[in-house]
Amino acid sequence: MSKVITVFGSSRPREGEPEYQLAYEVGKHLALAGFTVCNGGFGGIMEASARGAKEAGGRTIGVTFNINGRIANRWIDELAHEPELMDRMMKLVELGDAYVVLKGGTGTLLELAAVWEFINKRLLAEKPIVIVGDFWNGVVESLRKELLWEGAGDCTKFIRRVSTPEECGSFLKQQLR
Repeated sequence: MSKVITVFGSSRPREGEPEYQLAYEVGKHLALAGFTVCNGGFGGIMEASARGAKEAGGRTIGVTFNINGRIANRWIDELAHEPELMDRMMKLVELGDAYVVLKGGTGTLLELAAVWEFINKRLLAEKPIVIVGDFWNGVVESLRKELLWEGAGDCTKFIRRVSTPEECGSFLKQQLR
């Protein structure tokens, strides 16, 4: 079975918007690199990354939870349903051999922070965390400074920022071979 890349990002972007297209391209390049794309299974970046993966011949996993009767998007091959948001987040973390973080709000911030903290505290094996684009740069830099001040060292070593979907796919292929 291929390695699984968990993609985190906003549910808001719609087809035709730049964030949707970026997520589509990320999913496509992950699939072309031989990875299974895993995400939260709903709309926005989740739909776009799954669609990109499927249209490139890849496989997808969606991890959903009970919220307002929402159902998984049509690009999901394998569905894992969890009862609560925290269970869903933990399943997304568990399934990932690496993590890709795209633009998002507090939910995406929670996912990034959880993975980062679990790796930082050695509660999770060290796995690549890839941020595509500049959206999270301020958050990462602020935390880098704070954790250095606390004497925790530079825990940003676990995070790699890339500029393009192609760079994301090739970096992860190199890291997970």
